[in-house]
Amino acid sequence: MNVLNAIGIFGLGCALIACQAKSESGKDISQENLVNEWDASLYLEMQNQLGEGAIYNHKTNEFWHIDIEGKQFYTTDIVSREQRTFDVGDRIGTIVPNDLGQAVVALQNGLYTYDFESNTQELIVNPLDTISNIRFNDGKCDPAGRLWVGSMGLDQQSYRASLYSLDQGIVKQQLDSITISNGIVWSKDQKTMYYIDTPDENVKAYDYDVKTGRISNGRVVIEIGGIGYPDGMAIDSEDMLWIALWNGNMVGRWNPNTGELIGKVNVPAHNITSCAFVGERLDSLIITSARVDMSEEELEKYPLAGSLFVVVPGVEGVKSTFYKTAVSAQ
Repeated sequence: MNVLNAIGIFGLGCALIACQAKSESGKDISQENLVNEWDASLYLEMQNQLGEGAIYNHKTNEFWHIDIEGKQFYTTDIVSREQRTFDVGDRIGTIVPNDLGQAVVALQNGLYTYDFESNTQELIVNPLDTISNIRFNDGKCDPAGRLWVGSMGLDQQSYRASLYSLDQGIVKQQLDSITISNGIVWSKDQKTMYYIDTPDENVKAYDYDVKTGRISNGRVVIEIGGIGYPDGMAIDSEDMLWIALWNGNMVGRWNPNTGELIGKVNVPAHNITSCAFVGERLDSLIITSARVDMSEEELEKYPLAGSLFVVVPGVEGVKSTFYKTAVSAQ
C-alpha cells in the first residue's frame, strides 16, 4: 500500500504523462527520448527555510528530514502525518538512523549521536574543528553502514570543502577540493558510488569497494544541462538516479548508464532539495523544498515553498542503510 492510498489522498494528479522530445521541426526525435512526467502533490505544508536530508526509516515507518537554517530535524509518521520536531541548537547538514534506534546528525560543530529517549546528543568526532567558516552538508550511509558526509563553506567559496566517511567512530577524508558536497548513493551491486558537488552541475561515479570503503576512478556520468543545480539524490530499484534540482522546480530521473534524463517530477516550489522513497513497498517519493534564496515575487508565486511533496511514480526505491555503530568489546 503506497502512502497516497494509506493517508486517503485521491485525485492528486500523480498519473503518468508521457512527454516525447521534439526536434526543431516538431517531430518526435525517437522513442528513446521518451521522458516520463509526473506532478507532485502537497504532502505536508511547512515553512522549512532550508529543508533537506530526506530519508525513510523503514523500522519506524517514519520520514525524516531537516531544516538546516532552522537548526531542527523532523520525524513524520508516513500514514498519520503526525510530526515531531527536535531542536539541535546548530545548523544541521544531514541525519541518518543508526542500528541502536538513535540518530546520527551532522551539525556545524561535529558529528553527533542523538538519543530519542533522553533527547540528548553526544559528540562522535569533529573533523571540521580546525577549519573556519564551514559546516557539514548532505550525507548518507553506504551498504556497509559507513556514514559518508560532506561539507561546504558558509560563503560557498570554491574548493574549500571535503567528503568524509565515518566508519564505527573513525573518520576519514575521502575527497578534497569540494565546493558544496551534496547527494550520494550506491548502486544495487555495491560496486559504484554516485556523488554530487553542486556547482559542477553534474553527477560523478566512482568505483567503490564495499569491504574497504575505498573509491577510485572518478568520472562524470550525468551532465545536468542548465535546468537547475543538482542537490539531494535517491536511487531506485532499477539503479536510476532521482535528483532534486535547486532553482529547478523539479526532481529529475536520470539513467547513469546513458546520461539521459528519462523522467521528471514537477514540484510546485522553486528550490527542490532532496527526496526519498517511503512506504511498505517504497513506491512513494517524498520531496523536500526550501524558502531561502527566493525573491518576494517567487515566494508569492510558490506559496508552498518549504513544504513536503509526494508522488507515486510507478517504480520502487531501495531501503536506506542505517549507520553501523562500533562493536562493543567482549
